[in-house]
Amino acid sequence: MKLLFDQNLSPSLVGRLADVYSGSVHVSELGLGEADDLVVWHYSRENGYLIVSKDSDFNEISLMHGFPPKVIWIRRGNCKTRDIEALLRRDFDQIEKLAQSEQESILILF
Repeated sequence: MKLLFDQNLSPSLVGRLADVYSGSVHVSELGLGEADDLVVWHYSRENGYLIVSKDSDFNEISLMHGFPPKVIWIRRGNCKTRDIEALLRRDFDQIEKLAQSEQESILILF
């Protein structure tokens, strides 16, 4: 299960979570750090990533365009990278269910 971390999340999450989400990348690694959300959306769709973001835009794109890709929307205010890491570890089973679901496109994590 590969995650694509949006620009509003730390690039260090890729390494910190490599043991559970191998093959994940941050948009900055792909030269997409400043790209329009729709460009990131299409890249994720074409390359089999789940998008992880704190931005509501991907939720809106998902409602308009359907899936894939699927979106993990982190609904926390300002928090530390270790808090995001803990959240993604804690909810691994839910994220895996999202990835396998044929009906669900968005997972909101608090």
